[in-house]
Amino acid sequence: MDTIITDISMIATPLGISELHGKAMNSLRIYKDCSIIIEESRIAFIGSFGEAKKYLSENKKNIKQYIQVDGRGKCALPGFTDSHTHFVFGGYRPDEFMLRLEGGDYMEIHRRGGGIEASVQATRAETETELYKKGKIRLEHMLRQGVTCVEGKSGYGLDLDTEIKQLKVMKKLNENQPVSVIPTFLGAHSVAGEYRERGDEYIDFIINKVMPVVAGERLAKFCDAFVEAGVINVRQGEKLFQAAQRYNLKIKIHADEMTSMGAVELALRYDAVSADHLLMISEEDIKRLSQSRTVATLLPATAFCLNKPYAPARKMIDSNCAVALASDFNPGSCFSDNIPLLISLAVIQMRMTIEEAVTALTLNGAAAADCAGYTGSIEVGKNADIILLGCPDYKYLVYYTMENLVDTVIKKGVIIKENHYEM
Repeated sequence: MDTIITDISMIATPLGISELHGKAMNSLRIYKDCSIIIEESRIAFIGSFGEAKKYLSENKKNIKQYIQVDGRGKCALPGFTDSHTHFVFGGYRPDEFMLRLEGGDYMEIHRRGGGIEASVQATRAETETELYKKGKIRLEHMLRQGVTCVEGKSGYGLDLDTEIKQLKVMKKLNENQPVSVIPTFLGAHSVAGEYRERGDEYIDFIINKVMPVVAGERLAKFCDAFVEAGVINVRQGEKLFQAAQRYNLKIKIHADEMTSMGAVELALRYDAVSADHLLMISEEDIKRLSQSRTVATLLPATAFCLNKPYAPARKMIDSNCAVALASDFNPGSCFSDNIPLLISLAVIQMRMTIEEAVTALTLNGAAAADCAGYTGSIEVGKNADIILLGCPDYKYLVYYTMENLVDTVIKKGVIIKENHYEM
């Protein structure tokens, strides 16, 4: 059956089918005391209840034909898109986290065979069934927080079998549970241990042995690389992206997380859909990014967990960049998928407005996952990916600090999660 949400206290949404830049991120379309009619998984009507009844009459329909959802006292937002995660992995790294709290350096741990390499070994050891089960549990946790679309990366295999295993798990999860999963091939997350000190050979292996299988079986939408000192250099990233484009894979990039070394320029040369992290981005690269359509995806929970300075969100938005927010959920640098934490850090620490944060987690997040044409905003014709907060105003997202306020999650018109939240 189709659905009607009646008497919604407030609807707050960005508008559009692509990323919003700069000042436009601060403008949300606000409806009050409105209804949403959902038909065949898409939004068919937005307006007052009186106007909704007129719509039904003109289309010879009766409200009794619809599943009715009471929106009184609630605020409707587009479902959140978490556009940067590493949620399919084996093993955990709590000792490493404690070591960093005691002063250990992330990249030094990485060089000693910890970090990503530790997760690689654990992920290689797990079966596809084990990874699927854990991935499904993690997506369920994201769903409870209002995430209706998630980008997931491989990169904890660094070999043919495990990279393909991770991507196949994501494909199955996309088919068998409600959260949309958009897969990214991150074979260049690091240089595999068996190729240590032979980074160029490893990139050739990824291009010649792994990428053809990924592309041939249509297992990924994007190709990503961790372009960082001591990991993947700009020359290697360029070679990888050239090959990815030949296979019709779109580009994403881990850029300027620990050092500024030309990764943003590389991203722009290859029309990257998003450049992510950007803690160490230069003013010149902010200017370059602002003149492009590449979305700057910022990951404040990672900076928080690593105890690093946050990315300069305020400067980037004021310079007309398009900014998205994402969790970077992974077993090492950010073992957190906490959306309330993400919003609080963005507004309180990074000086984004709550309106900018909402845009960054909805429409701009969808743009960073290349799906803004059909999700990320509440507009007629788009997928009915909608969340209802158990409060009357979106400003409570930061006001009621660190609280998950999501009451109901609707995915393509179907109620898939009810938290029954009450304040």
